[in-house]
Amino acid sequence: MLGLMQSQPLLISSLIEFAERHHGDAEIVSRRVEGDIHRYSWRDVALRSRQVAHALDGLNLLFSDRVATLAWNGYRHLELYFGVSGSGRVLHTINPRLHPEQIAWIANHAEDQVLCFDATFLPLVQAIHAKCPTIRQYVMLCEAGKLPQDSGIPHLVAYEDWIGGQPVSYEWPSFDENSASSMCYTSGTTGNPKAALYSHRSTLLHAYAAALPDVMALSARDAVLPVVPMFHVNAWGIPYSAALTGCKLVFPGPALDGKSVYELIEAEKVSYAAGVPTVWQMLLGHMAPNQLRFSTLKRTVIGGSACPPAMIHAFREQYGVEVLHAWGMTEMSPLGTLCTLKNKHLALPPEEQMKIRLKQGRAIFGVDMRIVGGDGRELPWDGKTSGDLHVKGPWIVREYFRGEGGDPLVDGWFPTGDVATIDPDGYVQITDRSKDVIKSGGEWISSIDIENVAMAHPAVAMAACIGMKHPKWDERPILAVVRRPGAEVTREELIRFYDGKAAKWQVPDDVVFVDAIPLGATGKMLKTRLREMLKDYRLPTA
Repeated sequence: MLGLMQSQPLLISSLIEFAERHHGDAEIVSRRVEGDIHRYSWRDVALRSRQVAHALDGLNLLFSDRVATLAWNGYRHLELYFGVSGSGRVLHTINPRLHPEQIAWIANHAEDQVLCFDATFLPLVQAIHAKCPTIRQYVMLCEAGKLPQDSGIPHLVAYEDWIGGQPVSYEWPSFDENSASSMCYTSGTTGNPKAALYSHRSTLLHAYAAALPDVMALSARDAVLPVVPMFHVNAWGIPYSAALTGCKLVFPGPALDGKSVYELIEAEKVSYAAGVPTVWQMLLGHMAPNQLRFSTLKRTVIGGSACPPAMIHAFREQYGVEVLHAWGMTEMSPLGTLCTLKNKHLALPPEEQMKIRLKQGRAIFGVDMRIVGGDGRELPWDGKTSGDLHVKGPWIVREYFRGEGGDPLVDGWFPTGDVATIDPDGYVQITDRSKDVIKSGGEWISSIDIENVAMAHPAVAMAACIGMKHPKWDERPILAVVRRPGAEVTREELIRFYDGKAAKWQVPDDVVFVDAIPLGATGKMLKTRLREMLKDYRLPTA
């Protein structure tokens, strides 16, 4: 016997319809590429998204045709989120920080039909357009009549000209909720990038889960600043959860330096922000010397890479901001875990609570997880035993676009490439990437733990730990360090800093000072490139 409930597909168009109907006057604020501040509402987003859908229909795009973007976080990008997917096409957000050759490869692999881009990326598009034969319409996200002269890009139109004359009414089509809605390519640190292809159903379920009280806890009372880019994993799904809850959205555009982000937070009374550690490092680096405080910011979710404990302490103790430590990945839409306390933890002393907050958190409903050993057997949740972290759920990939890389699953589980422990309460602690863990004398050393100690030193701006070959111990850890501007610290001082903070056999054998640690397109440290930089290095003890 089946239930007698109405059957309606879970479609992204329903999100923007809901936001327009129930939160139409809630603000969307954007710092534009032009430098000014743009303001309008969810009602305006809905109207202009319908114009986007008409413009795509006018190009005779087929169902599931790909529409690419090279754009910052802003209101026009938001309109594409809903207008493209809502009309049955697939939104393909491309990371502009990738190498131009890689961007061209991605656009061709996806067979993008349209490319919408911010003026910032005009030189990038000029460099790649001749290599992208499937793209038949280029749209610059700018005012009507503001196109550059002699751009050399065929079929280039200004966004406001493209949608300006379109009708404001549109009947969103109804179709299978399992249809593709958007796609995001992995950063491709090994081989060519692979694309996660999200569905309308997976996106809406993820939006629901992200808004839960023990996850991002978004509400109509929040003013949310997603510093995490819309070109990477859909800004962690925040645009969709924002439409679902009707919160105010504040977009930073291209200005991601500490001063600009701080001023936007204060001017727009932001209560909630989301981003990767490197961005918050710039923010805190601007605030401390200028003796600045937050007047409205209460919570920030930090993910993308492990958040240094020193950063969590700084936000909480110096600025009164609760840090929500999160973990996920492109293949997971991206949310997997988020760290909040349980009721039984509230009576614990602050230092015991902090030990929990430093973990990546608990699985949110919709994500199942396990850790397995080298023999494939599941390992205990004792908070001590490390294993390869596997996940499954309705917003986690079952395969990559075009079947790239073959079947990625192991017995129905997706192997994340992370090494982790899980404690009896289900809190996950990412101890390393499987390819970055250091094996010394038969014992595993977590590079993340070593980095976290170094990051607590006031003279250290960034630190990366990698393993170096050793004739006796197999590998030994060394630390690559970027000093803070004007700060001085020696190799011997840093090694002494580990006294009482790590076992003696885990302490790095050496410290190498570098001008910069290579970062990937999403702000993660590229240890493969760091190893290349230090290929001629030899351990002093070897």
